[in-house]
Amino acid sequence: MTTNVLGYAASSPTSALAPYRFQRRGLRPDDVAIEVLYCGVCHSDLHTARNDWGGTQYPVVPGHEIIGRVTEVGPGVTRFKAGDRVGVGCMVDSCRHCNPCERGLEQYCAEGATFTYNAVDRHDHTPTQGGYSQRVVVSDRFVLKVPDGLDLAGAAPLLCAGITTWSPLRHWGAGPGRKVAVVGLGGLGHMALKLARALGADVTLFTRSPGKEADALRLGAHQVVLSTDAVQMVAVGGRFDLIIDTVPYAHDLNPYLPTLAIDGTLVLVGYLGDLDPLVNSVPLIMGRKAVAGSLIGGIPETQEMLDFCGQHGITSDIEVIRMQEINDAYERMLKSDVKYRFVIDMASLKD
Repeated sequence: MTTNVLGYAASSPTSALAPYRFQRRGLRPDDVAIEVLYCGVCHSDLHTARNDWGGTQYPVVPGHEIIGRVTEVGPGVTRFKAGDRVGVGCMVDSCRHCNPCERGLEQYCAEGATFTYNAVDRHDHTPTQGGYSQRVVVSDRFVLKVPDGLDLAGAAPLLCAGITTWSPLRHWGAGPGRKVAVVGLGGLGHMALKLARALGADVTLFTRSPGKEADALRLGAHQVVLSTDAVQMVAVGGRFDLIIDTVPYAHDLNPYLPTLAIDGTLVLVGYLGDLDPLVNSVPLIMGRKAVAGSLIGGIPETQEMLDFCGQHGITSDIEVIRMQEINDAYERMLKSDVKYRFVIDMASLKD
């Protein structure tokens, strides 16, 4: 039996998000029903609501940084029970049988992962709707356990911002003896600093904005380099094994390539689209360097990241808002006026 729930949805690219009632499906045998307690606000939510990337199907309920409490489970579910603290990230399903899925890399599913919102359910072909709502229903394969002790509101952005930076840090071997730089200090960048430092790497922040040193050092950086200062950039030439680039718009990568060590890699996690200006291949060829990309992380990686954060007490720096403040929050996000992630207290949806 379906359940009528209240959420906030965009009904067009130009409309403000507003209250919206819709149906959540009844439980399948492997489903978990979750009361949404907190939902992080990601730039992807804004881009989807405003159709910046094209393909948005309206009305759309955003939200893929979901923290909640289990209220009910299907008869085939054994890993969860009512009352458990759980999370749901950017995906709610995949084909489950292709090579990436069998490797726990569901985000690269050969048939395309089913995303938490603005996608189509693989079974009943209804639109998926996200966490700006009272309740979600998700297959247990895509539900994460939230460690005891983690602040629930602060844990919400781990489901996107956290895993987006954790996956490349782990894949490219960030840890003791490795030098890691982070480009950009926002929602993604501040998580990259925290996670890289906790993994034991030597951590540097690249920024174009003077005045971020105190915050960067507090978040885990050992040093800060002003990327517009030629002298500072020369001083870190050939230094970094890994650069995590979190900038969400087109920007020049070329100044960063000389700072990579031999066999170093710059990984794009914030920007989707054509590079402008083009990358000069000379520094790459002359140092066996690489420019790569990375997309969120698989379910096993995400659980690993949550467990690591539980062990180290890592959460996102957040500003908690009411659901009714979401449109103002979107405008503030466009101005980078948040340190460093908005999280919606979903109890406010009842107000």
